[in-house]
Amino acid sequence: MTSPLGTLASPRLGIPTRHAPSPAGYDTGLLLLRLALGLTMAAHGAQKLFGWFGGPGLDGTGQFFTMSGYPAGRMMAVVAGLSETLGGLGLAVGLLTPLAAAAVVGTMINALAVKWGGGFFAPKGVEYELLLTAGAAALALTGPGRYAVDRLLPLLRSHRTVHGVIALLLGVVLAGGVLLVRK
Repeated sequence: MTSPLGTLASPRLGIPTRHAPSPAGYDTGLLLLRLALGLTMAAHGAQKLFGWFGGPGLDGTGQFFTMSGYPAGRMMAVVAGLSETLGGLGLAVGLLTPLAAAAVVGTMINALAVKWGGGFFAPKGVEYELLLTAGAAALALTGPGRYAVDRLLPLLRSHRTVHGVIALLLGVVLAGGVLLVRK
């Protein structure tokens, strides 16, 4: 006889004792994931917007977007830079987590579209972009955990998967709209 997941078994019944999952462990893991993913995305956005960390800035990023078939390359650079910076910072602190994650997912869908065809592995592959997309989507669906600013917001205090699903759908639809204007 086995005990249900997350419960402690009784040694008196001959069932080995198993420790219940640690909520603090889950929340700490989500915090680590949010910080790593969010700060990485915020740094990429700062490269695009301000030229920080060796980035090309708005002019260089705008030229890249134009060469990649997007109209109004500089405007697309602003949109991508803001999505990455604000979405990344939102993930890092756990503020409006479903929307922050959706901003990252939408941006990364476009990055995947641009890099698609170069294989899976670096230097031309999509594994990095795919990992960032999956991580952001996972955070949208799981929520930020207890160590997040969202815990102070009544509507987001207790995460609901439906918030994440709706936000991800919004991010995918907007990303698709941007891809439709690409040549």
